[in-house]
Amino acid sequence: MSFEYHVAKKGSDFNQGTKEEPFLTINKAAQIAQAGDTVIVHEGTYREWVKPQNRGLSDKRRITYQAAENEKVVIKGSERIKDWKNVEASIWKTEIDNQIFGDYNPYQEEIFGDWLIHTGGQETKHLGDVYLNGMSFYEVDSYDKLVDPEVKIEIKDDWTGKVDKVKNPEQTKYLWYVEVDQEKTTIYANFHQADPTEELVEINVRKACFYPETTGIDYITVKGFEMAQAATPWTPPTADQPGLIGPNWSKGWIIEENNIHDAKCSAISIGKTAATGDNFRSKRQDKPGYKYQIESVFEAGDYGWNKDNIGSHIIRNNTIHDSGQNGVVGHLGCIFSEIYNNHIYNIALKREFYGHEIAGIKLHAPIDVEIHDNRIHDCSLGTWMDWQTQGTRISSNLYYNNNRDLFIEVSHGPYIVDNNILASDYALDNFSQGGAYVNNLIAGKMVQRKVLKRSTPYHQPHSTKIKGFTVILGGDDRFYNNLFIGLDESDEIIIGENDSKEGVGTAHYDNSPTSLAEYFEKVHQKPGDVEIFMDTKQPVYINNNVYLNGALPFEKEENNYINPGFNPELRIIESEDAVYLECKLTADFKDLAAEVKSTRSLGKVRIADADFDDPQGKEIIIDRDYLGKSQKGTVGPLSILQKGTNRVKIWGK
Repeated sequence: MSFEYHVAKKGSDFNQGTKEEPFLTINKAAQIAQAGDTVIVHEGTYREWVKPQNRGLSDKRRITYQAAENEKVVIKGSERIKDWKNVEASIWKTEIDNQIFGDYNPYQEEIFGDWLIHTGGQETKHLGDVYLNGMSFYEVDSYDKLVDPEVKIEIKDDWTGKVDKVKNPEQTKYLWYVEVDQEKTTIYANFHQADPTEELVEINVRKACFYPETTGIDYITVKGFEMAQAATPWTPPTADQPGLIGPNWSKGWIIEENNIHDAKCSAISIGKTAATGDNFRSKRQDKPGYKYQIESVFEAGDYGWNKDNIGSHIIRNNTIHDSGQNGVVGHLGCIFSEIYNNHIYNIALKREFYGHEIAGIKLHAPIDVEIHDNRIHDCSLGTWMDWQTQGTRISSNLYYNNNRDLFIEVSHGPYIVDNNILASDYALDNFSQGGAYVNNLIAGKMVQRKVLKRSTPYHQPHSTKIKGFTVILGGDDRFYNNLFIGLDESDEIIIGENDSKEGVGTAHYDNSPTSLAEYFEKVHQKPGDVEIFMDTKQPVYINNNVYLNGALPFEKEENNYINPGFNPELRIIESEDAVYLECKLTADFKDLAAEVKSTRSLGKVRIADADFDDPQGKEIIIDRDYLGKSQKGTVGPLSILQKGTNRVKIWGK
């Protein structure tokens, strides 16, 4: 028998939880809800960390938490503070009794962990934050700096080599400073023209909004809430990875139709636990971080890391924005999940801190993960798939106005990237092998690089069982039916350090063999074992691509269309309720006949000895475009494109 519990601001936790006598807190319902039950939360702001106590038993017997229909329900990790006293000019202070924080004071807890880079010359920053009518402030490390209205946030990205943009420069003049002693936390803030006793001022006091403290809380649905302002910690792949919301090493969660924002670090986490390592690189400083990451992969098996126990989450139809590190993060715990139809933006652009673990979606070991039909823009990095990207499919996503769109790092495949629009100035980093790029529009810089200093795992198909380790030699990639648009008509391939190649198109792969037979012939021209494979370029499979505005083709590509002097004037146009793609195309653009690609025609990757099939091991046929229309014989993600001027709605109802 299943029950329906109700929660309302007029309720009491001594009530029965019925619609007539609702509970006051969501946590009261979370203590008693069992498999098959539904918790309906009515309109209002709930300042609590919801910690589900019980698990669902299957996809059909899950525990559902949902906002009441047509009612706005907000869960916040913050508290409103009205007790502000003016110190001088526009600077105010408040004193908070430390008991409000319990054993987790975000204003004492530092942002800390592996692969973290502090910015602006300030080494120590905290997990706390101050919000004025929803806008977060910047922390400074002395009271004197509060009077300076200018905080210059200028970060040079270690990967791109360029200065990244900050989304809202006006925001940087709103500053706070904290002093913590044994009994109280004193926060000073520069509110400029605002009066904090009259406006909505909040400080975050809780680590999460909806996150179980214990693992194994399976089959939970969270639907229809706004969740915000949690003091989430830095979440590298070698640490515990709590988010504002997440399953905490469980199986079968559905997170849907929520508005999730202002996590200090990560918004949605489908990642690992501290049991498999917790920032040992930073704490012990005795070996490289990636060594600890390898250890965490092996140790995960002792904690049930397989399809029966972990992953298989669904994240869909959410709006995720304004978080400091990630929109969605996960290592190990993300396996076999599906992330689709989410709108993700303003991730890691505040730039108060920085590191190598940031993106709209940042996953390690995304085995058989499907990421499709998302709109991802104005992020430091749109999507970053790192380590063990195997059986992964990234399909029909819209990327634009990011510092970078897509990064696939140190993975061996097979993985598929198809029918995406990558429209930022920097479109793709490919530091992997064994990928299939099919029917994409790529209109920004591309970088292809070998990685010879780190061996990373590959797996048996559709399994967490490790099959082997090796480095990234580059190649074994497929590029079919893509539309490449160069940055200008004089594009060229630039060769940098570590044999890194930069430029739009497929000329990165010049001098590579085009079949396994040719590859084996070159490999075995001289005796040896390891060295003969290390010194020979892997084969690549490239055909039926279009190259415009200086984009450069692979020298051995048999069929393509090249028009280096033609600029299609690609533009992504946002309106209030939709996004449009505008471009111009030549009359002979569609003369190139493309082939529908499938599991059978893509072949198998060499290292993992695995096919480009779906998570059930069935054949994939890439015969539908970005809009879901038939794309037989077309190039690029939009079969609707014609000669002349095009305007196509690519997001919105």
